[in-house]
Amino acid sequence: MAVSLREYRARIKSTESMKKITRAMELIAASRIIKAQQRAQQAAPYARELTRAVSAVATFSNVDHPLTREEENPKRAAVLVITSDRGLAGAYSSSVLKEAERLAGRLRDEGKEIDWFLAGRKSEAYFKFRERPFVESWTGFSDQPTYDKAAEIGKALIEAFLADSAEQQGEEARYEDVDEVHIVYTRFRSMLVQEPTAVRLLPLEVVEGEEPPEEDELLPLYEFEPSASQVLDGLLPQYVQSRIFYSLLQAAASELAARQKAMKAATDNADELIKKLTRIANQARQAGITQEISEIVGGVNALADAQAAAND
Repeated sequence: MAVSLREYRARIKSTESMKKITRAMELIAASRIIKAQQRAQQAAPYARELTRAVSAVATFSNVDHPLTREEENPKRAAVLVITSDRGLAGAYSSSVLKEAERLAGRLRDEGKEIDWFLAGRKSEAYFKFRERPFVESWTGFSDQPTYDKAAEIGKALIEAFLADSAEQQGEEARYEDVDEVHIVYTRFRSMLVQEPTAVRLLPLEVVEGEEPPEEDELLPLYEFEPSASQVLDGLLPQYVQSRIFYSLLQAAASELAARQKAMKAATDNADELIKKLTRIANQARQAGITQEISEIVGGVNALADAQAAAND
């Protein structure tokens, strides 16, 4: 029984050490989530207004720009999957990958081939483990994304989208030509709700001017300098990069929120396990004490019987 008691005490000690780690990770995630949430909120107005501006240029001008041109029969799509670099975040990365697989299923049903672009070590490991090909991956910044990384990813996706135009101009393209670009990331709704989301990034979907205006609504007047085509040339790369950066910020906030929840659940489970092991250890200690008392009493009775027999 003593050996069993030592085992229980060793398990309690190891569980307490694990609890300290999970509690520390929970506090770290809680301290970072506020800043990540603020960064996502601060980036939202810029991304929204830039989207409106680009949509306005595309709506109120007759420019046929490659980034806004819809292919009649799209055959290939690029999908950017944004996951985390590290684990211990519950089902955060797996939920994004499941959403990416659902999107891939829809695209394949439409007869499109898929080129995968990955952000985060978890998505990279997912594809490598299954020996599935991907075009390019970026890692090491999932919880603290920068605009430089978003610009790098955006440049690669734009280059893939414009590969056909580059080849027509006699330039060498690094990527296969794609007709669509999609992003799969986790949208931060609240500390309790993070929603895996798939959106189409290119070609640009015009969202302004589709509905008829109300009677009292004044339509904005746009004047393009030096020309609508040159305005689109300048705005569209910024639009793509800002949307990717906003998605990365949303994903970072979602990752930290998921990690905080997972670590809090792990800490609570460690508490329950410590209580359970302590109760079992106490029972084992009491059983050992009872057994020792029984052995002592039995020994005393045996001595008494032996002495009585000798006297007789």
